[in-house]
Amino acid sequence: MEPEANNVRENLEAREHQLSKHATKSFNSTRAITEPKSEIRTEFQRDRDRIIHSNAFRRLKHKTQVFVNTVGDHYRTRITHSIEVAQIARTIAKYLGLNDDLAETLSLAHDLGHTPFGHAGEEALNECMKNFGGFDHNLQTLRIVMFVENKYFNFNGLNLTIETLDGLLKHNGPINNTNSIQKIIGLNNFNKKIIFKNSPSLEAQISAISDDIAYNNHDIQDGIKAKLFYVKDLLEIDFFKNIYSSYRRNLKNTKKDILTNQLIRDSINLMVKDLITNTIKNLKSKKINSIKDVYGCSNQLVCFSSKFKEIESEIKSFLRFNMYNNKNVLIKNNNGKKIIVKLFHLIKKKPKKFLSKKDIKYNMYRNIADFISGMTDRYAINLYNKNK
Repeated sequence: MEPEANNVRENLEAREHQLSKHATKSFNSTRAITEPKSEIRTEFQRDRDRIIHSNAFRRLKHKTQVFVNTVGDHYRTRITHSIEVAQIARTIAKYLGLNDDLAETLSLAHDLGHTPFGHAGEEALNECMKNFGGFDHNLQTLRIVMFVENKYFNFNGLNLTIETLDGLLKHNGPINNTNSIQKIIGLNNFNKKIIFKNSPSLEAQISAISDDIAYNNHDIQDGIKAKLFYVKDLLEIDFFKNIYSSYRRNLKNTKKDILTNQLIRDSINLMVKDLITNTIKNLKSKKINSIKDVYGCSNQLVCFSSKFKEIESEIKSFLRFNMYNNKNVLIKNNNGKKIIVKLFHLIKKKPKKFLSKKDIKYNMYRNIADFISGMTDRYAINLYNKNK
């Protein structure tokens, strides 16, 4: 028998009672502005859907991951990366009995604040904003969901749950210095509902490390596709060499794309398994018996074993040397930086052409940063070319 519509959310919330004692429960969540609850979705599902339907999320399709969006159709963009992070996070959260809806929500939203041209664009915009509070893509994500996205009659922003805001804010862990938050967002906008020095939820920790798992592995895949390095170079890392050696078959006639895909698939699988095993070990050794214990624990609970931390460090070094510092990638990055700087000074010089009267009057430079960071690669390039 189908449940009545007005009982669907309650049925979904009832299932959350079966989650781990460490899980974040949606029925305990709150919002800055109280709203009637959805009849057919939990609060975290509602957050997820608001993110998916946002303009900022759609724009991620045309924002750089490593390769500028105009380079090719099969390289990762910010939106495909975010979806891949969400898939990994859901898998880990579900296995650990945590709230996979919250883990998915945080993963889909974590890069909303990214500028065009990836981290190169962020560095350039931060330099432009150095006298006006700076720029940080993680904090920009909060600005987007709290202020920039406007779709509703009764409030600005998306009015996401405090639990989602907390997880996004603490993507890199607890916050001991709130100076940047005060300059970019304003502490009063959190209404004292977030304890900055507390550790993030396990779902937030999962989202953060799923981000690392996704980009480490998928940047390798994209790097091989771009011929920045080859499988034989990757096999200089013992971790991948051991995966390759485990294939009990003749690989000489195997297509490069299939071999690469299998290596990345097995790499992600091994990382996820290690992460799950080590997290369970940490929860036991630190005697974490409630979500309150999670918030109060000063140690990162969701993390790799020491062996896999070394593997991750080796992979990051490999990517930094072979990909991120590649001559052609650096040329593209420098071009992106030049575009960002040019656009900043263009808008600063002619604000009336690009900003509303209200945005010019109140915190103009921050609103310029909002405008530029919200651009896609394509929009930024076109605007730059029109104003050379």
